[in-house]
Amino acid sequence: MDAARPTALRRGRAALAVSFFTQGAVFALLVTRIPAIQDRYGIGDGMLPVFLAAVPILAGVGSVLTESLVRRVRPSVVLRWVQPVVSLALVGLAAGDQVWTAALTLGLYGLCAGGLDASMNMLGVSLQRAYGRSIMLGFHASYSLGGIVGASLAWSAAHWHIGLLTLYGPAAVVLIPLALTASRWYRDQEAVHGPLEGPVAATAAPAGAVAGQPPREAVQAAAIGGQVVFRVLLPLCLVMTFAYIGDSTVSNWSAKYLQDTLHSSDQLSTVPYAVYMVMTLVGRALGDGGVRRFGAVPVVRAGTLLAMAGFAVVAAAPGPWVGMLGFTLLGLGLCVLVPQTFAAAGRLFPDASDSAVARLNVFNYVGFLVGSPLVGALGDVWSYRGAMLVPMALVGATLLYARSFGAAPAGYGVGHERPRTADVG
Repeated sequence: MDAARPTALRRGRAALAVSFFTQGAVFALLVTRIPAIQDRYGIGDGMLPVFLAAVPILAGVGSVLTESLVRRVRPSVVLRWVQPVVSLALVGLAAGDQVWTAALTLGLYGLCAGGLDASMNMLGVSLQRAYGRSIMLGFHASYSLGGIVGASLAWSAAHWHIGLLTLYGPAAVVLIPLALTASRWYRDQEAVHGPLEGPVAATAAPAGAVAGQPPREAVQAAAIGGQVVFRVLLPLCLVMTFAYIGDSTVSNWSAKYLQDTLHSSDQLSTVPYAVYMVMTLVGRALGDGGVRRFGAVPVVRAGTLLAMAGFAVVAAAPGPWVGMLGFTLLGLGLCVLVPQTFAAAGRLFPDASDSAVARLNVFNYVGFLVGSPLVGALGDVWSYRGAMLVPMALVGATLLYARSFGAAPAGYGVGHERPRTADVG
């Protein structure tokens, strides 16, 4: 069916996938080299959490500012200009040697990354609406692929003792032109939601032609044109927070947990996060097909149960290899939650999807801020095995809000979707 769609839509989808890939690579290049950045600037262990916390806080500010900015300029314009700045911030971070330079460049990175994440997902939601079927997981699969590439480059730099500037400089030289070239084909909401052409137009379902009973909250939201009602968005904000608490638990504690609690070797302790990232790529690459076949709600529920099982296996693991199985399940389970949460926000607020995405994106950073300190504090006062049960319970709360992922009355499913999954995004 993709061949029957307007060329501009297909190019827009490919271009946005490049943007997600680029951001995944840049983020991985930053977070995997934090120890080297700490050594370069002489940032002590006591001060490091302040720097690390400032980045998601400023990213949240950037997301809020983007909501206001896209009322005046298109999201594609925001994305086109903030993405190169994010890469240049890394180069500036690698080139400096004074603490104020680290503060300035990390602050710039955080502020622009918030705008980047918000605008990318705004474009993803509007493209998915134009496609009339789930494609959002595919964008986030590109992000995961970029993360794997970036982490691999960072590992190689660490292994061969390559300096930060030698790593970040060439990466920026490649990634900035790549992103700027792709930006020529970004498609904004007003562009992609115009009349469709050809076979796609012939099969488009009229507004409201969706299967099943939509959630009451969706009906309320759709009745308020162009406005985001926070109490309607709140369940998705909680899910976003819980998902990133789970994700930050894996990214920050998997190596320490395997080595200190499950008594693995130092070398083996680096594997769980790599396995987790590969599984997020696999899950997201296959996830859109699952949403098209079964619907968003069953996929979100299945992902939640898999993630809960993963945390339970990690907590009860007798040794490192069983722990590795738990992190594998976590990757497959958690990977579907964030993309589907953005997609659900777009369905709940079809006339204000940009604002909904920007506000929802803030809770990405709330989860990131809460997750790592929460598990660390619980591990210190209780045990790290017990601490793993807390993100398990929080992620499990997603089951309580699964109805928020259902079809909205302003449906945009098209005829080639299976009837049971109309309006899956």
